[in-house]
Amino acid sequence: MFRHKGKGRTYSHNLKLASILSCVAGLVNITGVLSVSILTTNVTGHFAYFSEQLFLNNYKTAFTYLFYILFFLLGAFISGTIMELASRHKSHTSYMIPLSLEIIIMLFVSVSPELLPAHVSLPLIISSALLFTMGLQNALVTRVSQSVVRTTHLTGLFTDMGIELSQLILRDSTVKKIQLNKSIFLKFMIIICFFTGGIIGGLVYQYLQLKTLLLPITLLVITLWYDRILLRYYHLKRKLR
Repeated sequence: MFRHKGKGRTYSHNLKLASILSCVAGLVNITGVLSVSILTTNVTGHFAYFSEQLFLNNYKTAFTYLFYILFFLLGAFISGTIMELASRHKSHTSYMIPLSLEIIIMLFVSVSPELLPAHVSLPLIISSALLFTMGLQNALVTRVSQSVVRTTHLTGLFTDMGIELSQLILRDSTVKKIQLNKSIFLKFMIIICFFTGGIIGGLVYQYLQLKTLLLPITLLVITLWYDRILLRYYHLKRKLR
């Protein structure tokens, strides 16, 4: 689901990618909200808070929100840079570095209360780290799916779905309706999996607190393992021909 690009990429690849990573985003988002009351999968609200605090002359708080925005941007930048450099060397595993980095950072956040000294601003570190991981993931998914899939925020998805639903009602072409149905279902799955991740994460957080992040970590590890197994299978299949 990560390795296939261009004409080799199918609707099935995007559907698998969207379902798994949107669930990861939902889990991360609810963990951020419940632990430090910060949304960690998008930066739209942070721009509003930044403007509000700037207007109220609360410059320290305002620049904290700007800091969050920059960390999401930094994650996307690093993920994009890694993917670009890897593509120049024709690497089929360029996705592994951003995903591995995402796993390592989330693992650190999950145990950060035990690792970090008491005087450290834990909410700032947790929120910045999670925003960074979601920047990594969003850029990775956007690049791999050629902008077809985005898993960390829903505003654009609901907008696109509304447009496509209106087109579905008014279109006469059967072929076009089939394409619209597939596109709508893909977006529907992203939304459902994001909400499912949020609900499961909310229930689990009552017992595990920040260690709820072990759930998205497990999902990512399984995804990497599954993709690796498939890669070996296809290599073996080619050798036996």
